[in-house]
Amino acid sequence: MPTLQRSPLPVLACGALRRAGAAISSSGIKIPTFRSGSVLAIFFAAAFAWSAPAAWAGEASAGAAPAKVEAKPDPLKVAARAATSGAPTSGPATAQEVRLAGDDQRTRLVVDLSRPVEFRAFTLANPTRVIVDLTDVTFAFRADNRDLRRGLVSAYRFGVFAPGKARMVLDASDPVLVDKAFVLPAQDDQPARLVVELVKTDADTFARSVATAAELAPPPAADSTPAAPDDRRPVVVIDPGHGGLDSGTTGYSAFTEKTIVLDVALALRDKLERTGRYRVVLTRSTDVFVPLGERVRIARNNRAALFVSIHADALAQGDGQARGASVYTLSDQASDADAAHLAEKENKADAIAGIDSSDESSQVADILFDLAQRETKSFSMLFAKTLVGTMKTAARLHKSPIKSAGFRVLKAHDVPSVLVELGYMSSPEDLKHMTSGAWRDKMADAMQTAINDFFASRVAGAAPAAVPQ
Repeated sequence: MPTLQRSPLPVLACGALRRAGAAISSSGIKIPTFRSGSVLAIFFAAAFAWSAPAAWAGEASAGAAPAKVEAKPDPLKVAARAATSGAPTSGPATAQEVRLAGDDQRTRLVVDLSRPVEFRAFTLANPTRVIVDLTDVTFAFRADNRDLRRGLVSAYRFGVFAPGKARMVLDASDPVLVDKAFVLPAQDDQPARLVVELVKTDADTFARSVATAAELAPPPAADSTPAAPDDRRPVVVIDPGHGGLDSGTTGYSAFTEKTIVLDVALALRDKLERTGRYRVVLTRSTDVFVPLGERVRIARNNRAALFVSIHADALAQGDGQARGASVYTLSDQASDADAAHLAEKENKADAIAGIDSSDESSQVADILFDLAQRETKSFSMLFAKTLVGTMKTAARLHKSPIKSAGFRVLKAHDVPSVLVELGYMSSPEDLKHMTSGAWRDKMADAMQTAINDFFASRVAGAAPAAVPQ
């Protein structure tokens, strides 16, 4: 930082003047005084004026120490210094602030960090996105940082992508390239910073950059351990929707869909495990993102006997009012327009999190519609009806509680699967229930009862009713 040094000349001048004054007084020489002060004041002012340029020149000199100024500290700068000074080199780094600058030709993303981190930045298509993966980072952005848009960036999201990995997803308004990307170390009063510069490009150049990036971004593998050979208990896979940088629906409160459904899933897991009848697998047990295809693979790799995906719905403003819980099964044609809209929204989860799943989705669809067994669909419908019967004792149901649509997460062709919507977060009444711990526990109880009844009927040999084709 430039230095403002205090010159010793005024002090030396004052001392010399005092000694001269004493000598003059003892000699009896008369010194004229002035109405506005004394000779001492005049000499002091002259000495200060003569020495000031040297002091001011020191502000522009590099490498000098800053002066101590007794002034009220800026609380924002103090907080920034406290967060960056002495930051530990072990443990997660903190992304403290984010900002955008530039225009529709070149846009710069800057993220303040508590320490430098490893990262990579690349592009994805359909839709056009820029992905920034950060190693071992937690986000602490201010609330007013969460709706930034500028230049080439129309929206952005952030969150935990996988254990030890955080991700930022920038939605781009035009084809873009990552022109520069680097991390600056902390210097003076500036924290470490991640800088990503985007430039507008043409469609062909963008397509070539995406092809290269696709090789750099394999979907993360979730933790799922197949059952031991001698464990013959039925496997129940519980799938809390969304997670990580995909928050799902946000209600009229600080609660998000991903938080509510994870709490219900954990409670249901604990209740099922206490019975000792099942081996329970969660697609996620923390706030991480799991791709839709990976959720299906977890069910199939564990030879699941039942797959239950838990969500909370919402209607967009102006789409009317709706409330109540509902259960969805898989079909290639939606039962109604609302079911089709919900499936379309839920199927975008991978795109929201920066996953390129275009190849995977078509493959899964082929498996589903060419090889799916009627028995799997029939058992899915049987469980849906059983679940609706038990949930009505714990919650209000939607006027049409059983629906169907083409949900990607239900496309394990050999696993009975349902998607449960706990209610509508756009409904103040439903949201009040969902944010109540007692209500969520009652819903977990109702789901456990339905699972017990479902497997009891299968052990007894009850055949499900055929599903119309």
